[in-house]
This record gives sequence, C-alpha cells and structure tokens, in this order.
Amino acid sequence: MFKHLRIHNFKGWKDTGDIRMAPITLFFGANSSGKSSIGQFLMMLKQTVESPDRKAVFYPGGKNSAVQLGSYEEMVFHRDPRKKISFEYQWSLQETLKFKDPLSGQLYTGSDLAFRAEVGLGDKEQHKLVLDTLQYELLDNESSSLSLSMTRKPGTKSDYKVDATDYQLKRKQGRAWSLGAPVRFYGFPDEVVAYYQNADFAQSFNLSHEKLFGSIHYLGPLRTKAERLYSWTGIEYESVGYAGENTVAAILAARDRKIGLGYRKIIKPFGEVIAAKLKEMNLIEKFKVTPISEQRQEYEVKVCTKGSRDWVDLPDVGFGISQVLPVLVQCFYAPAGSIILMEQPEIHLHPSAQSALADVMIDVINSRENGEDRNIQLIIETHSEHFLRRLQRRIAEDAVPQEKVSAYFADIAKTPATLEPLQIDMFGNIQNWPKDFFGDEMGDITEQAKAAMKKRMRLAAENSGVST
Repeated sequence: MFKHLRIHNFKGWKDTGDIRMAPITLFFGANSSGKSSIGQFLMMLKQTVESPDRKAVFYPGGKNSAVQLGSYEEMVFHRDPRKKISFEYQWSLQETLKFKDPLSGQLYTGSDLAFRAEVGLGDKEQHKLVLDTLQYELLDNESSSLSLSMTRKPGTKSDYKVDATDYQLKRKQGRAWSLGAPVRFYGFPDEVVAYYQNADFAQSFNLSHEKLFGSIHYLGPLRTKAERLYSWTGIEYESVGYAGENTVAAILAARDRKIGLGYRKIIKPFGEVIAAKLKEMNLIEKFKVTPISEQRQEYEVKVCTKGSRDWVDLPDVGFGISQVLPVLVQCFYAPAGSIILMEQPEIHLHPSAQSALADVMIDVINSRENGEDRNIQLIIETHSEHFLRRLQRRIAEDAVPQEKVSAYFADIAKTPATLEPLQIDMFGNIQNWPKDFFGDEMGDITEQAKAAMKKRMRLAAENSGVST
C-alpha cells in the first residue's frame, strides 16, 4: 500500500507536492487539470516493471497498454527535454523485510520501503532515456535502517557508483569491473551482488518493488457495454481488465470465495456480495449469472429490477448498471494487498447511487477474506460531489476513520498547477473548499431567486393590467 507519493516534471505537474496516500485516496479537478496524470504515471511504471525489456528505463506504452504516453518530450513538463522527471514514494511491505549482514552479523529489519529516482535524456544521445539515480531506504517504524543507491557518474552513459548509508559494503577481492546499468528505473543489476560480499539484500529491494507494482489493478472510465451471452473457459483472470471486459469471467472464477465486510461481519459468497451491493445502491432487486446449458461454456447475466418480478438480460436495464458492475467486481475480486486505481467509478450513475458507491468503497477497505483483512487501497479519480459528501458524512458518523480518507484537488487557477490537499476534519467538514469546487452552487441559487422574483413581479404587473 502506498503511503506517500511525489512527482516532479511529469506532464502538467512541475511538482505535485507530497501526496499522503490513504486506503481511500481521491483526486478531484476540472477536465484537463492533470488529475489523471498521477494515475497515468503509476500505470507507466507498472508497464515498465512488467515489460520484458530490462534495459528500458520507462515503457510509455503500446497499442494494448493501459496508457500510451508517447515520447519523453511528450511526457515531460512543458515538453522541455532538458528537464528531468523525478519521483519518490513510500509503501508498506506486506511482510517485514529482514536480512543479516554476513560480515558484521547485524540484523536489519523494515516494514516500509521508500524509493526515489531521477530520469532524463542522455547527454549525447538525446533520444535515449537514462536513469541518473535510484535510491532505496529501508524504514522501521518510520526510522531509517539503511539506504542503498546507484548514481550515474557525470559525463558517462552507463558507468554507475553504489553508495550505502548505515551499512558497510565490502568489495570482493579481484580486479574491479563495471557495475553495469540499473534494470529499468528501479533495479540493482546482478553485477552489484557479484561486486560486493554483502549486497545480496539489494535483490530483495528489487523484488519488493516488483511486488508493489504487480499489486496494482487499473480500471478505466470507459467500460465495455453489456452483452447477452458471455463465454468462460475456466480461466482465472488477474483482474476484470482495463475496460471491465473480464467482469463476468471474474464473477464465475470467484464463485467459491467468501467475503466479509468487516471484523466479525457475516461472510457471504462472492456473488451474493455483488448482488447485495447492487441492491443497496437501488439499481436492481436481484442478480444472477447462469449457464445457458450444461454442454456449452456460455453464460447469461440476468437481473430483476426494483418493482418487477421478471428476470431480464443485462443489456435490457439501465446503462449505469453495466458500467458500475466492473467497479464492484474489481473491488472484491482483487487479491489481498491490492492497489486498485479507478477513473470515474461513478460514471452513468444517478446521484443517489453515486452516494451509495462511497459506502461500498468503505466496505471494500474493511473487507476480510479467510479470516484476514484484505488490505485494499483505492486510488480514485472522480468528479462526483455526491460521492465526497457521503464520505464526509461517514467520517462524521465514525463509520470510517478520518485518516483512512485522503482527498486532493487539482488547482489549475495557479501557474504552474498545484495539487491541494482537502483538509477534512473529524466532523467531516472540509476547511479549505476551493472556489467553485463543484460549480457555483450558491451563485446559481441566488440568480435563480433573483430571476424568480423578477418573473413574479412581471406576472403580477401583467395581471394587474388585465384586471383594470
């Protein structure tokens, strides 16, 4: 789970400032305000980690990628190739990292890792990305245990030096050789372990980083439309897909899973949890996925809407149901320790359902499976005032702790744009509402009242004239 994030010189952001990442982290802002760029950056890093090209510092994406960011010039702030993109983040480890220095015998432990890196174009080859520096810091209860870094030597393309803090690296005997370039944007190469007698733990840092980005699941704002028949061959997909294309397959694959919505709450089969959430949002009354025959691997999704006794196919009900279904399934389908990145989960939902969706998200971060907390983190880009208002209410009601919600507003009124943290107090109040955050509601009410008064006066005058 991410705890902090900061990005410099990426797209519209000169500096996002320090972003506190909570179990529910929200990003608001006008269109083209840059709020989507934060998720795009994380997805680009995920694509890079999963790319087969170990030498590519960044993989900006291809035809089937979640994001396609183009060239370095297209992604760097102000399209200035002289600028360097730097970033840092801290995340909590699913298991405490422990290792012993084989030379001194000292034990090192850490529950968190912090990472920072700086990337730019090479000094001579202006078309090739070069990693200037990477650094890991192992933290135990927010106190530094040690740090390990690789830094490119000035004037070279792939000659790096390794430095450690609070840890004494010892070189192996024999002639010196090149340490080689880092792996992608984050990895110590094998040569580092071969070069030093006590640097094996560097590979643990690499692996922890890969696990972090392997835990991210992305769902975009444009989900696939509902179909009348769905085929499933028994494959257990990693997620519902970027557009929700694997939603029904995920429901079928999770039939034997049981989810509880909090400590000592009743556990229910996966399908029942999804159906219950749809009902709580007043979208449907009943929901089921059934095979059309025993001989075929095809299934149909049937729903029964409120006030009706008839089962109908999913395409025959409101479009919003098919759009929110992937959101619900992804939230409960993702394995424990997942980070779910979503854009506009509330799209095509009416205001009441948008409010109810916030309650679903609270259930998600509280959910348990196999007697353990699922520890899900939700990073959400949204335009919904109703979603935020419900979260404010639940904070006031102590249904969700204040510290488990973090919200930011992309303010483009300033140059360069800033990412402003919304200060939500224990009563759910936002102390620093940006001007016209969700439109000028009071202005609209005032102007409506003025217009209504003028209309009444005009009608009164007209009626007075008729009577005389």
